[in-house]
Amino acid sequence: MRALSRACPDDRSGLRAVAVLAAAGLLAAGVAVMSPSPASAEPGDVVISQVYGGGGNSGAPYTNDYVELFNRGSAAISLDGWSLQYTSATGTGLFGSQKQNLSGALAPGQYHLVQLSAGSTPSGALPAPDTVGTLSLSGTAGKVALVRSATGLACNGGSSPCAPEQTAQIADLVGYGTANYFEGTAAAPGLSNATAAVRAGGGCADTDDNAADFAAGTPAPRNTATPPAPCGAVSPSPSATPSPSPSPTPTADPCEVPANRQIAEVQGSADASPLVGQTVRVEGIVTGDFQETGQQSGFYFQDATPDADPATSDGLFAFARATFKDVRAGDRVLVTGRVTEFNGLTELSPVTAVDVCGTGTITPKAYDLPRAAGATFEPYEGVLVTFPEPLTVTDHYNLGRFGEVTVAAGGRRFQPTDRPGVDAALDARRSLLIDDGSNTENPATIPYTSPEVVRLGDTAKGVTGVLSYGFGAYRLEPTKPITFTRTNPRKPAPAPVGGNVRVASLNTLNWFTTLDSRGADTAEEQQRQLKKIVATLKGLDADVVGLMEVENNGRTALDALVAALNAEVGAGTYAALTHPYPGTDLIHVAAIYKPARVRPVGETLSSTDPVFRRPPLIQTFRRTGGGQPFTLLVNHFKSKGCDEEATGGDTDQGDGQGCYNAERVRQAKAVLGLIGSMDLPNPLVIGDLNAYGEEDPIGTLEAGGLTSLSKRFVPAAQRYSYLFDGLSGELDHAMAGKQLVKRVTGATIWHVNADEPRILDYNLEFNPPSLYRPDAFRSSDHDPLLIGLDLPGGKH
Repeated sequence: MRALSRACPDDRSGLRAVAVLAAAGLLAAGVAVMSPSPASAEPGDVVISQVYGGGGNSGAPYTNDYVELFNRGSAAISLDGWSLQYTSATGTGLFGSQKQNLSGALAPGQYHLVQLSAGSTPSGALPAPDTVGTLSLSGTAGKVALVRSATGLACNGGSSPCAPEQTAQIADLVGYGTANYFEGTAAAPGLSNATAAVRAGGGCADTDDNAADFAAGTPAPRNTATPPAPCGAVSPSPSATPSPSPSPTPTADPCEVPANRQIAEVQGSADASPLVGQTVRVEGIVTGDFQETGQQSGFYFQDATPDADPATSDGLFAFARATFKDVRAGDRVLVTGRVTEFNGLTELSPVTAVDVCGTGTITPKAYDLPRAAGATFEPYEGVLVTFPEPLTVTDHYNLGRFGEVTVAAGGRRFQPTDRPGVDAALDARRSLLIDDGSNTENPATIPYTSPEVVRLGDTAKGVTGVLSYGFGAYRLEPTKPITFTRTNPRKPAPAPVGGNVRVASLNTLNWFTTLDSRGADTAEEQQRQLKKIVATLKGLDADVVGLMEVENNGRTALDALVAALNAEVGAGTYAALTHPYPGTDLIHVAAIYKPARVRPVGETLSSTDPVFRRPPLIQTFRRTGGGQPFTLLVNHFKSKGCDEEATGGDTDQGDGQGCYNAERVRQAKAVLGLIGSMDLPNPLVIGDLNAYGEEDPIGTLEAGGLTSLSKRFVPAAQRYSYLFDGLSGELDHAMAGKQLVKRVTGATIWHVNADEPRILDYNLEFNPPSLYRPDAFRSSDHDPLLIGLDLPGGKH
């Protein structure tokens, strides 16, 4: 499973050995036969359990190559005086030409990680290595020997055959890909930058046949700090042999070996199993098959005759891929394995036997949200459940990255500081995280994108799957397709606001003409971004627009935006104001307007008060032809993010307002001061204030005589402009002075961004090309606001 952190949402490397294969048991130690020149090797209990040579190449999950060792025996073994030796698959080089000495000891079931050379493309770091070396392995084919000597072998098994006294020093050998020297009948599979040769059974399987003992799987290195996984003493079962049949024929003898524990006993009534470390045999019906490549490499099964204790779960996860034993939902299985807690999930790993002994049926248990106060999903961990009521999508931040969405009973969830009456504890209890059941990052096929990409506010009924746990959260792994109903359809244009002057506010999400900075990384991305921003501005069709997060590079970025907009709506339709004091931040606020509709009155103003990191832009306008003026004040207050500069009252006070709340209050007071000291007529304060509706900065502006136009004109259910951690709220505001409020005919928030998943934005990394459209939807992460004013006087 995965350890999810919103602060670092892309870090999932090294958390699950998704390609480790389970084996039925241990075969007696025998003679290793290698080809093409048959020779004997001294058998031993330390084996090579993983080989990976794609480190640092394109698409590689790790920067370094590595070899993993494992003690499959019953006694500790010293590696002092041993070495790891490597040569190419079919070349003339000798094993001794690339050698890494080893040291230390391995307890039964313990792993030893040997970090090797790094490639030229940095990626993920390996777990802490137990040995660091410089051997450079091929990513596709090669020969690795574990040698009981520090002396290099003067042979390669191919062009230079290994003599009996040399093979006697080889404790284990792995030939992979096109290697001409290997154990058994054939080499282990060929590898790639994204796959490692992984020994079955967590390292326990050793039939002295590389082709039988290894499969190509996701690299998942383990070290001596990994919990030991001693090999069990269960006799080999025919069910351990990969079956070509999708529905294996039940094996008579294994099915006669009864379960010695009930699943409920394994789960126990607490978060962790009371049987951790013990090998058990349990029986159940397969409810969720996630054995396919890129998935969880295992399956869920559930007791058909559960106990009567509501505190104990009757479902369990078995970490066993289809190459070990392919199962289907509905199979009755007897599973033998070691009880393990993996990142909070009780499971069997390693699994030493899976015996299919017939079929059965499990009826999903109906579950009504919200959970009771103090209750968790723990009693249903591994259980097949269904949620009959409509569930509303409340978060899709990781839809494209990890195939996750969050839903909730009772509708959207809001930030507690955005409006009165939000019950954060209740909101948490009525929520459910839905996972796609995959360990694949940035999957080629993203769920819930057909026929339409899911939006916040969309709903689904009868959601069914297995409740699991991972990455710090309970999550539902669907066992049948989920269809979301478009209950929150897109609006092709903002709602009407009336009036004879339209004013808008838009955070552009870093519109930069300088590439590879805070905005687009390439010229193609820049054009994709520009088309979306232009589509948004065209749809707003405002007479005046305040802009945030425009690159602070003179008027270069702003003029490029105006030029592209005018190319769409007509030459000269919009003009830009020059900010008199844009500040020193990489971004600044800006404003554009339609000269045919309004005209600036007086100079464009700002403030040199150091309280403003991004100084406001201030401009008075009248309708073309004269009439009552109004003054636009475009703002972008300090963000909520915490850093080392936050001290005193600017640190997070634990009240939900984040860091720098005190600074935002100071900025709000400074804005009021500008209105008063400059005697600005009919002020209209707009922008990204980085404060939700009931937070101190908004209260300060309201106490200073300004009125929130969204609170007055936008229905509560639609009053949001931003999504964070699955909670909607309004960070973008329009606040009018006492006299101007009388002239406001309407206000709306055009939900083209906050409701849309980020996979639709202009970025090329990870976003499927088929999803991009040059339209307004996901042009930014903030929704734009639109205000209508009815200003008397003046003629057009």
